[in-house]
Amino acid sequence: MSDAHNEHESAIRTPKQLVAAVVGFFGVTVIGIILLVQYVTADKLTGTGSNSQAPEEIATRIAPVADAGFTLKDSSAPKVLQTGEAIYTSTCAACHGTGAAGAPKFGDASAWSARIAQGYDTVLKHAVEGLRAMPAKGGNPDLDDVEVARAVVYMANKGGAKFKEPEVPAPAAATPAK
Repeated sequence: MSDAHNEHESAIRTPKQLVAAVVGFFGVTVIGIILLVQYVTADKLTGTGSNSQAPEEIATRIAPVADAGFTLKDSSAPKVLQTGEAIYTSTCAACHGTGAAGAPKFGDASAWSARIAQGYDTVLKHAVEGLRAMPAKGGNPDLDDVEVARAVVYMANKGGAKFKEPEVPAPAAATPAK
C-alpha cells in the first residue's frame, strides 16, 4: 500500500517549505501592487523624473498671473473719459455696493439722503479729496475729476438725487511756439 499514489497529498512536505511558499506569495503580491500603483499614477509624477520644471510647464503655470487684469495704455494718448456707471463698477462698487466702512449703499435712498442734502459741490468735494474711510478719488488716482463727478452723479441719482451730469471742460487751446 505504501506504493499506492495518494491524490490528496500536498506538494509542501516540511515547515520550511511552507514558510518559503507563504513568503514567496506575499512577496509576489506586494510587488504586483507596487507595479499597479506606479502604472496608475505614472502621468502624475511631480518629483524626480517629472517635467514640472520644463519651460513650457512654467509658462503655463504663470500665464494667468502675468496676463490677468493688466492692460497697457499709451500714456501720451489723449485720455478717454469714462462714464459714471463705468467708474462706479470699476472703483466705487467695492465699498458702495456692500456698504463697507460706512459707505452709503448704491441705490439706498435713505442712506444717500443726508449726503444729497449737503449738495452736489460738497458730495463731489468729499469724493475728490476723500472723507473718513474713503480715500481720495475712491483710491484710484488715475481718475480725472470729471470722471469722479460723473460717478458721484450716477450714484447719487440712483439714491434719489436729481444732480445734472457734469460738463466736460473744453481742451485748452495750444499756444503757438515763439
